[in-house]
Amino acid sequence: MHLMKPNMSSVLLAVAVPVCLAIFWLVSTSRAATETPEYKVIRADEKFEIRDYPALTIATTPMNDDGMNGGFRQLFRFISGKNETAEKIEMTAPVLISAAKEKKTMSFIMPRKALEKGVPMPTGDSVVLGKMDAARFAVLRFGGSRTAENEKAAVAKLTAWLETQKLTGKGTPTFAYYDPPWRPVFMRRNEVMIRIGNHRE
Repeated sequence: MHLMKPNMSSVLLAVAVPVCLAIFWLVSTSRAATETPEYKVIRADEKFEIRDYPALTIATTPMNDDGMNGGFRQLFRFISGKNETAEKIEMTAPVLISAAKEKKTMSFIMPRKALEKGVPMPTGDSVVLGKMDAARFAVLRFGGSRTAENEKAAVAKLTAWLETQKLTGKGTPTFAYYDPPWRPVFMRRNEVMIRIGNHRE
């Protein structure tokens, strides 16, 4: 009896498809389970959008020379219980990073449940609670890893688009990173935001 050897490409395909589906399911469900701020899209132009955001309560910490790690650790300790009531706070997305050349900061947006109950004050002086006023933003979505080159290119593209729309940006750009570092690069959601006016201006 002659036995046919399995085709290697068929074997690889049979293994790859379930793995890819599993990765896609994990990524999509984990993102869906994370609270994100509500906003209203005023206008969309391919990857560019103009959005109205409500006021947001944020926990903010300075960023050190070690990139996102130091700031993320400080904020994660705060939501993990390093606060006056030793209370755990749910993680939200995106993580907000200011694009200031000096004194960069990282912020977590406080979730609705914590706001309803009352956000506990941080202990120590590494994390502070504050408000991001309701405002209108121009936003560009871009992919890839968080690198200085990617961020610089995204700011340049959004600034150029604002010029074509005869809109003037206000203040320092803010980067919004929605995904953890272990998420596949091609599936990440990154955005750069520039304020262009007051909420519903």
